[in-house]
Amino acid sequence: MVGTVIDQPVHIVGIGGTLRLGSSTERALRAVLNLAEAAGATTQCFGGAELSELEMYDPRSAERSPGALRLVSELRKADGVVLASPGYHGGVSGLVKNAVDYAEDLREDARPYFQGLPVGCIATGAGWQGVVTAVNQLRTIVHALRGWPTPLGICINTVETPFNEEGPGSVKIGEQLSIMQREVVESASLQRDARRAGSV
Repeated sequence: MVGTVIDQPVHIVGIGGTLRLGSSTERALRAVLNLAEAAGATTQCFGGAELSELEMYDPRSAERSPGALRLVSELRKADGVVLASPGYHGGVSGLVKNAVDYAEDLREDARPYFQGLPVGCIATGAGWQGVVTAVNQLRTIVHALRGWPTPLGICINTVETPFNEEGPGSVKIGEQLSIMQREVVESASLQRDARRAGSV
């Protein structure tokens, strides 16, 4: 199930994953981005491999690695964002949080941080407690960055619904990923058009 195809492509940036190749977190993230591309959006994914190369965010220093500069540049161009984190010890992973901290480099922009951007939030983990608290933390972070969490936040208990090579092992999770894509892409298109018209 693919969302409404948009006339002009919006740009969606995905951030998430773990250090484990093929993690459920990154697969869920890429599934939403693939659906967004099918709906006509352009996407850029920063998965575990890219996030692992980022040095710890240091607000005192203006020096940035090529990977950090690319992340900030993509966020600056983004019309929407998708964040995906494993639920580690009841919260968002340090790997993902460190990447999101680079949004601080957007503070002086005409559109600071994630202001006005729809942001989908996904959490995965081997149990409900960690994923629920992690997705709530992601939504709180998005609010702090002036973004708009999509109505649907996705919690994936990988014990009950593991991912495989074909995708999520549950029709319900597949439907939720599709709904998130539509919420991000369609909201991004509306917000982008409103900004261009000067009304936002």
